[in-house]
Amino acid sequence: MKLLGVETATSWQSVAILEDERVLARYDQAASGAHGTLLLPAIDQLLMQTGLRLTDLDGLACSIGPGSFTGIRVGVATCLGLRAAIDLPLALVPTLEAMAWNERATALPICPVLTSRRGEVYWAIFRWTNGGQLDRVLAEHVGAPRALAQSLTENTLVFGEGWSSMESEIRAALSASVAIAVGPEDAAKPSAVNVALLGMQRLQRGEIAGDQVAPLYVQRAEAELKYEQSGGASPVARRQERVAKKVAERLARGSRGTGRTVRTRKSHGS
Repeated sequence: MKLLGVETATSWQSVAILEDERVLARYDQAASGAHGTLLLPAIDQLLMQTGLRLTDLDGLACSIGPGSFTGIRVGVATCLGLRAAIDLPLALVPTLEAMAWNERATALPICPVLTSRRGEVYWAIFRWTNGGQLDRVLAEHVGAPRALAQSLTENTLVFGEGWSSMESEIRAALSASVAIAVGPEDAAKPSAVNVALLGMQRLQRGEIAGDQVAPLYVQRAEAELKYEQSGGASPVARRQERVAKKVAERLARGSRGTGRTVRTRKSHGS
């Protein structure tokens, strides 16, 4: 299975193309506030690097948050636009779960942490089972560092930009009986490779995103509420339409933006 993974839930953008578990190409970059202009060119770059067409792909996987409202909506809407244009199955992967996938060699509970707004953080807790499955011990939460600390009831592996920026506050509120192991720095950034790997598992289980796709904000974004209250189209829907139109125009021209012929793809029936 060839699959495009997209991770835009933080200021760090990551895209990757995998064939089964083999990484064919990946591109990671700082993208704070610029996902809307950087994502499609990054995908084009991977297609050029691998010599693949969009219609050579078997599916899409996208991180759905929690994280940056702007980043999440750009990633989700772009994947929805690609799905609409070339009829690919889409898998949605929670960002913190994809981060936990970085730490496959620990027996400790795993707590990835991302920064939120107003001095708050996002977190969830996972644990690897003896059978090699990643179980969610605590669902995604958002709150003050003290609330995170109070949710840690045993020795835990913690990492992520939220931990780096709020370490002193979290440690100050920890129970004396809880010890923290800090994950490596390279695990702190969400990766499209992990999003793609988890996405493949979901697609193989038949967990294909339907027509109603909602990013995992945990807390409602103010911008999204304003759009809904005004009766206007949401930013996700508007970007989805733009991406679908752009890809459709490429297909109509018989190119994928690199001068190669695009083959028509049969519907996957989902």
